[in-house]
Parts: sequence; C-alpha cells; structure tokens
Amino acid sequence: MKVFCGRANPTTGSVEWLEEDENYDYHQEIARSCYADMLHDKDRNVKYYQGIRAAVSRVKERGEKAIVLDIGTGTGLLSMMAVTAGADFCYAIEVFTPMAIAAVQIVEKNGFSDKIKVINKHSTEVTVGPDGDMQCRANILITELFDTELIGEGALPSYEHAHKYLVQEGCEAVPHRARVYAQLVESKRMWSWNKLFPVHVQAEDDEKIVFPSEIENCPGVLSVYDIQLNQVPRSDFTILSDVVTMFSVDFSKQVNSSSTYYTAKLEPIKSGMAQVILSWWDVDMDPSGMIKCTMAPYWVQSTCNDVQWRDHWMQCVYFLPNEEPVLLGEDVYLTAYRDKYSVWYKLQKARNEEDKKDAYVGSPLCSCQAHLLWNRPRFGELNDQNRTNQYIQALMTVLEKDSICLCISDGSLLPLLAQYLGAEQVFTVENSAVSHCLMEKIFKANHVGNKIKIIEKRPELLTASDLEDKKVSVLIGEPFFTTSLLPWHNLYFLYARTAVAAHLTDSVTVLPQSASLYMMVVEFKDLWRIRSPCGTCEGFDVHIMDDMIKNSLNFRESKEAEPHPLWEYPCKSLSDPQEVMTFDFRLTVPQQTLSTDGSVNLLRTGKCHGAVLWMEYHLTSNISVSTGLVQISDEKGNCKWNPHCKQAVYFFSSALEPETLTDLPSAITYAINFNPKTGEIAMSFKPLS
Repeated sequence: MKVFCGRANPTTGSVEWLEEDENYDYHQEIARSCYADMLHDKDRNVKYYQGIRAAVSRVKERGEKAIVLDIGTGTGLLSMMAVTAGADFCYAIEVFTPMAIAAVQIVEKNGFSDKIKVINKHSTEVTVGPDGDMQCRANILITELFDTELIGEGALPSYEHAHKYLVQEGCEAVPHRARVYAQLVESKRMWSWNKLFPVHVQAEDDEKIVFPSEIENCPGVLSVYDIQLNQVPRSDFTILSDVVTMFSVDFSKQVNSSSTYYTAKLEPIKSGMAQVILSWWDVDMDPSGMIKCTMAPYWVQSTCNDVQWRDHWMQCVYFLPNEEPVLLGEDVYLTAYRDKYSVWYKLQKARNEEDKKDAYVGSPLCSCQAHLLWNRPRFGELNDQNRTNQYIQALMTVLEKDSICLCISDGSLLPLLAQYLGAEQVFTVENSAVSHCLMEKIFKANHVGNKIKIIEKRPELLTASDLEDKKVSVLIGEPFFTTSLLPWHNLYFLYARTAVAAHLTDSVTVLPQSASLYMMVVEFKDLWRIRSPCGTCEGFDVHIMDDMIKNSLNFRESKEAEPHPLWEYPCKSLSDPQEVMTFDFRLTVPQQTLSTDGSVNLLRTGKCHGAVLWMEYHLTSNISVSTGLVQISDEKGNCKWNPHCKQAVYFFSSALEPETLTDLPSAITYAINFNPKTGEIAMSFKPLS
C-alpha cells in the first residue's frame, strides 16, 4: 500500500503530493519526534519521579491500592516510575501505534509487564468495567500532554474526559496543577515579526515604501510564536510589567475545556509601547507546591546560569492586536482568552467598573492576507533595513533608465525598489491569488499600482503578451519562495530563470548573479540532544526507543539535512566556513549532476555534532547576502546566524552517541551532489583521524 505525502519540490517551487511507502508517515513522525529530547530533560524526569513517589505514598497512607492512569505514556517511563514507587497497577495509554508497540517492549524488557497494561487508543476511547480496557477507575492520574502553550496538544479535553469517565473523584494527579504566566514588553525586534515597518529607499530624499493601513490594523494570526526565549538578549526588549499569573488549572479536579477568559490587573513598572506578551508556564508535581518544574526564562529564574534546556517546551511570544502606549503607574488590564487548544491576549485601559467587564472575544483572524502569506521570520526579514539596503545598493548598480525588469519571488518588495530606483517598466510574477492580492494592495498604497504589472502565472507559462512584447533586460529575485524548507530549495529561482529564458535579452543582467552553498562543522551546545540516543533514563532501559528512532531515521531522514533556526541554538565552529558548490544564475539549469568532494580541517577541539549548510547569494560581484553564518564572534568559535532564515543541519550519527570519543577527528571529508532533475542535494560526511 502507498500513501501520499507533501514534499517541497525545488524544481517547481511548490509542495507536491508524492507516493511514499505506507510506513513513511509514521517513520517521519518518529524521526522528527521529541521523545529523545524529553528523555534527555533531566529536570523534567526527576520532578515527575518525585511527584509520582509522593502521590503513590499519599494513596498508600490512606490504605488504598494505587491504581494509575498514565495518559500519553510514550515510552512507558512514567508508568515504570509509578510501579517502582509502589503502584499496584498502571494503565498506560498511547494513541500512536508505533510508540505503543515500543512501550509494550520497553515495559517487558524492564520487567513490568505484570503491572503495566499498555492501551493503544486515544484516552477518550478507553472503556472501564469488567470487560473494558480498565477494570476500574484509577485513583492516580499521570499525564504528559503539554506543549509550549500548555494546552495546545488537547490537554484540557483529555483531562475533562478522564475525570468524567476514567478516574475517581478526588484522585491524585501528577502534575497536580499548572499556572500560565504573562509579562508585558516593548520590543522592536519582536514587533517586527508581526507588523511591517516603512522601508527607506533613499535616505537623502526620505523616500519610503509604506504599507496599507489594513496591515497595520490587522490582529494577525492565532498561532503562538514559540521560540527559545532564553536566546533573546535583554537588550532586545524592555519589560513594562511585573510577571502576572493569568490562569491556573487544577488537574486533580474536574477540568472544563469550554472557551473562557481571565483578566489580570497590571501596573506598568515603566512607560513604553505595549506590543508583546511573553508567556510561559510551570507545574507543581504535588499539592504542596514543593516539587516544581518551570519553563520561566532566564531573567525570571534566580539560578539563571543553570536554566534547563528544552526543545519540547519553550516559551511563547504573543502579539497584541495593536501597539499602544502605557504609562508608569497607570492601571491596565490584560485579558487572556482561550479555547480548547489556543490562547490569545488583549490589553485594556479600564476607566470605570463597566469597562473592566470584558466579554469573551473570539480568536484573531488575519484580514490583511500578509500573515497568511508570510511567516514571522519573513516579517523580520522584510523589516531588516540593512538587508534591504544591500538590495538597493545592488539594484542601483545594475538598473538603467530603459531597464525592463522582471521579478520572480513570492511577495517580494523588489519590484517596488526597482520602480523607485528608475526602471522603465517592472513586471512581477506571483504564483498565488493571495500574494497577487496582497502585493496589489501594497503597490496601490505606494501609488505605483499602474506602474508595476503583476502576472499571476507560473514562470513556465509566461507569454510575450504578458510582458507586453518586451524583452526583459534585468531579472531580479531575492530569492524567496514560501514553500522552501531547506536553504537550497530557493534555487527554484534557477529553474524559473531557465523557464523564462526566451523572454530575456541576450545581455540580460540577473540579480542575484549566482549563489554559493557553504558548509561548516560545528559543536552544538544543546541541539544535539534531539537526535542523541538516551540509553537509560532514571535507571530504566529505553534502548528499544533509541533503536526505533534510529530505524526511522534510516528509513530516509538520516540521509537528509533538516532545517533549524540556529540563532535559537548556540553552537561553535570547529572548522572555517567552506564554499562547496556554486550555482550561476546567468546560465540555465545544468543538464548533468553537480558533484563535489573534499575535506575540511578542524581548527578547534570539540565534539563534531554535525555540519551546517547555508546559501549565500551574490547580488553583484561585490555585494552578497548570506542566509546562514553572519560572523564567528570570538576566538572560541561562537557563531552568529542570520535570524530570519533556517539553516540546514546534518547530524553526524557517530558524534551523537553518549560515549565520549577517545580519538577526535582532525578533519571531516564530504561528498555533495546536486541533482538538477529533482533540485535536491545529497550529502555524506566521514571523520578523518
């Protein structure tokens, strides 16, 4: 049997549905799962174990048998902790079939099969009774159903159902309760992920690209922006309020998942522009609150030098619908709204008691289309004036008064820049109706709606009449395409350039004129944990899970790089950056496979966790824009990365084993192949001693 799966196609610039092996879907889910990351989370594991021991003891002290319900058991780790702590029996529920099978094997290998029953169902489908999945209701409820937003994985409906049908009234719960916190901040950097700022084209004339008011007034999209907030320096935001508790959930009692809201009074500690809500949560593993696990960022925790690294639980950035000034000492009211799966915020300045009574407000919906077309990093990229200045400088060197320009990118501002800088005629290709509509509104807001022609076609379908029978003398692109996942997927620009070759003059100028693929060997501070085998966790053997993940990685994923925004994941360079392949956009797509091999010397000692790859676009012979490394900031090799792009990470399996290598390699050999038929890049790496 075959299944259809979506994959980005660099040769067409779109997501295509491909036939894959029937096991592909769940192999991908296992390979990209957070299981290893969670098991490497020592703080999480220790706190859960402490909370479980305490819960079992409280039940035993009442003279009762300890019957445990573990929802979302994963490897069965928490159930094994419960049995070790003295629980009489555990029902371990896991809906994901491959994981449930692994849990059965792990439980058996650790000798707990007689006291743990793994149930491969969604918890809402579990039955209780003599002939049911559970013989009786449980009196201890253990769960790990949380995400960065706390409730995004359906924790509330699962708890609601469990209390109604699966556990006893007044049961013990681990965790016992959770609290969601919020803090009001002003941050130009974070606000740039949500709103578009005017773009200065020529400073001396103060010409600016402006955006329609509907973009400025748009509330954006519902989805939270979850990031490693611990990597955002304090200089990037101004705290306007103390931390407040927005709401809490007691998991030992009946939970209501219905939509609701919570309001907290804030007294700004500093005057400023309220723009962003930073949020996180913590859990008490016991009723007394003595066993606490927190996601608080570094500036909130007293031991900021020892903040637990996690990738499965990060912190939340929420954008207020509009920025508004707040004054030191004035009362403002922050309201958190939630449905079953999401949270959003609104700030109010209450003048009287009536104004404080806020009704439930539905989730924000994008009305401007910009938030539907561009993700948060793309907003940041468009707001990066330094990057824009590089394009302006490059355009000024290639444009003439009689230039006929064609832009091929998704929702790019380059057509506006080209028009402002004096091109005779500008055409731009937009593949989607959404991007066509949005760019049309932006062009009209800048009074050039009749000077830039938008062509809603794929490049290969372009006709001479679309271009008003004119030949293109300057072909431009960022390149940026919304379907691209890995850095080289934006090489679609090369395929599009080839498709429109008949419409170009013989002496056409292409900007960028070329692109280079760069590579560097790095040691990650923490990111390596997401792919590293665990072996044993709190004394329990979980090698079976390690083998399952390795098998799924070998199914395909281990042969591929994966995208990560490395500004969030500190690493140090062990080698110099090395240019490994170049693509000339002045030429058409090559017919033969491009291959390169060689070696890169290691300049610093450290564990070679993997290779990072990125693209650098050469706009002209002396102006380049990097999507990866910005600089190696010190002699230790600490790296600074482009914050608007994801880089490609190829993990070396040999460096991910828990055992320390005795012989550190002196170099890494590589072989890289670009297949022009698929647009994909295959790679392999080997250490040299």
